[in-house]
Amino acid sequence: MEPACERLRGLYAITDARLQSPDTLYQRVSLAIDGGASIIQYRDKSADRRLRLEQAQALVELCRARGARLIVNDDVTLAATCGADGVHLGRDDAGLAAARQRLGNTAIIGVSCYNSLELAEAAVGQGADYLAFGRFFPSQTKPDAVQADLELIREAKRRWPLPIAAIGGITADNAAMLLSAGADMLAVVQGVFAAADVREAATRYAALFNRHHNDGAPSARSSG
Repeated sequence: MEPACERLRGLYAITDARLQSPDTLYQRVSLAIDGGASIIQYRDKSADRRLRLEQAQALVELCRARGARLIVNDDVTLAATCGADGVHLGRDDAGLAAARQRLGNTAIIGVSCYNSLELAEAAVGQGADYLAFGRFFPSQTKPDAVQADLELIREAKRRWPLPIAAIGGITADNAAMLLSAGADMLAVVQGVFAAADVREAATRYAALFNRHHNDGAPSARSSG
């Protein structure tokens, strides 16, 4: 069977409760997948656990039917309950070992490494499936996030055979340099879900991966 990390490539669209109402979440995620998003991260910090579970379960079904993957932000319990493909962990979230024990060996567990190769090394040692670095550009979602540079991606690709997600202020106009540096996934919030036309916005990002491959650049796809 193909390792899970082999399929981690492409537009990684992250939902934000501030950018859509609960009634439009499903529709807008569907449009993002229509446009080419291969991974969806469900991110909602609200205290309404029932609503979050209902939304996450609906998105799991949608992604499964459409060939996309659903990752839950921060919440290992929610990821386990809704049957998501995995979870994304930040510095202050549940430990990777505990998440792996709860979700199992086939779950996708990604880790935010910010601008730190030391955090990435620790995540690799604990069995992470992908590493996320950023922010690379000014971000409206997390304006105070630490700054990362392209050499971080290059060095991570030299050290470890894991997919790399780049995040932070990524637009269709500035993303090419991230792909050239070796990023496998473009993690985007505002650029997709704040767009007037979500499908068209996602299409612009997704097209960058085909263009990068067709231009003869080395494939960003990891051997996992």
